[in-house]
Amino acid sequence: MSVGSSGPASASTTVLALIEAMADRLEAAGLSFSDGFGQGTTNAFDEAAWLVLWKLGLPVDDLDSVETRPVTPEQYAAVTTLVDARLTTRQPTAYLTHEAWLMGVPFYVDERVIIPRSLIAELLADASIDPWLGEHTRRVLDLCTGNGSLAVLAALTYPEVMVDAADISTDALAVARINIDRHHLVDRITLIESDGLAACAGPYDLILCNPPYVNAASMAALPAEFRAEPSLALAGGADGMDFIRTLFQQAAAHMSENAVLVLEIGNERENFSRAFPRLDPLWFDTSAGADQVLLLTREQLAAHQA
Repeated sequence: MSVGSSGPASASTTVLALIEAMADRLEAAGLSFSDGFGQGTTNAFDEAAWLVLWKLGLPVDDLDSVETRPVTPEQYAAVTTLVDARLTTRQPTAYLTHEAWLMGVPFYVDERVIIPRSLIAELLADASIDPWLGEHTRRVLDLCTGNGSLAVLAALTYPEVMVDAADISTDALAVARINIDRHHLVDRITLIESDGLAACAGPYDLILCNPPYVNAASMAALPAEFRAEPSLALAGGADGMDFIRTLFQQAAAHMSENAVLVLEIGNERENFSRAFPRLDPLWFDTSAGADQVLLLTREQLAAHQA
């Protein structure tokens, strides 16, 4: 018998009933938000809906239109097998489906990249960054691009800009290439293999960066789903600030006069303040709070470097 499996589909089983049954299994297995639902969903029902709808080839963003559709025993068995894989391997759902969404935009993902979830995407969507942009904003850098999602979203948000997408990982850049091609942005996004800013010529008018920032203690406590992601894209050293220290010493030289840096630091506000006590960034409101994403001007970064 499969792990915690429910019984076979009955003649009256619907898509919604199947989702509810799979959600019960996910909850019974002890999964919670901290155990992996931070990689695309926030609760067992949404996770089950993603798995069921994807496996059945149904629109993952329109459950209402298909919830009463009948499910065959063969479909029920196929979904059960997929949920078994989710529970036994503890692989994130996005790795099982090879797809994730950020601000409603689909992206290919696999084990070579972390699952896209940057809060910077919210700021692109709601125009929070726009007051610092203008006619001068022509060149954008997505540093630590991963699967290229922020680069794609920036190009879609600002049709007049050219975007560089940089990462130290050639594996990540290969995935980013898939997404750039998928969204037909090959003429506007340039991929760069770069250790930090080393190979990024600039000057840039806007730098977006979701770097490795998880501190060592948090890395050691990560649940299995997050340990399945590349540690290179997560681990930020003892206090999570290793990459950021280097970035702050180099960024101003790669920025135009009126440029800004938008940086995500997750739950590391305390460590950030301890590491950079004289910096006074602007903090953005996001769905995760007002201390996760910050903005610094070139002037601030130049003064810090001096």
